[in-house]
Amino acid sequence: MTGCIFCRIVSGDAPATAVHETDALYAFLDIRPIARGHTLVIPKRHATDLDELDHETGAVIFTLGHRLAKALRRSELGADGANLLLNDGRSAFQTVPHVHLHVVPRRSGDTLAFAKGFLLRRPHEPESTAATIRAGLARLEGERP
Repeated sequence: MTGCIFCRIVSGDAPATAVHETDALYAFLDIRPIARGHTLVIPKRHATDLDELDHETGAVIFTLGHRLAKALRRSELGADGANLLLNDGRSAFQTVPHVHLHVVPRRSGDTLAFAKGFLLRRPHEPESTAATIRAGLARLEGERP
């Protein structure tokens, strides 16, 4: 879909700071993050909402979201939790018409910083942040038996 910003990111026609990529998915930093490390996971094949998304792709989106949440805990970002959120449809506050899962790192006692980040939504050193998350993913790989 040529008018979709996320499809343009996948095709390389729009910029994004990549965190992880598979054949089916692309994970990149949100350009208006709530917190440093706020990552979006999208299917490479366009699906406007959950009605258009096949079950298998939905499962791998959440699998990667789970891995990213764990990687954020193992990264230097200092997360000790995460919010995973998928807004489905305009009535659920979906602002980009392409399925996307938000993975937002959280820290104990960060309620004020989180609320401030929700209002300000400014990027935080995107290249070093993405590298830090990738390092967390690498640490997670090292934990596999």
